[in-house]
Amino acid sequence: MSYTAINFTEKFKKIDDQWSPKVIAGMNDYQFKLAKVQGEFVWHHHPDTDEVFIVIEGVLDIEFRDGSVRLEKGEMYVVPKGVEHKPIADRECRIMLVEPRGTVNTGDTQSDLTAQNDVWV
Repeated sequence: MSYTAINFTEKFKKIDDQWSPKVIAGMNDYQFKLAKVQGEFVWHHHPDTDEVFIVIEGVLDIEFRDGSVRLEKGEMYVVPKGVEHKPIADRECRIMLVEPRGTVNTGDTQSDLTAQNDVWV
């Protein structure tokens, strides 16, 4: 067994594209994903799972149909399953997502921003 820490900085260096989460670890049926995000994402929801956003660096706004939440470095938010939301980052923001294996980044919405799933870095 290897006992090596996962270094976020080194993993982020391997990510070039925006809004395309990359898997860095798995735990049971969950995956830990890193993503660089900038601009507006699409309105979407995940009918079968909550979605966790953790801001590693930068600022992320998550809009809802009836409000919004702002996340800064070191903060997180859990979007409940079925709740429509749209993440926005005015400047590049680095985030971690925690979600069940197989979760598509755009949820129930097909978009040009729908990323290939289960890509590891």
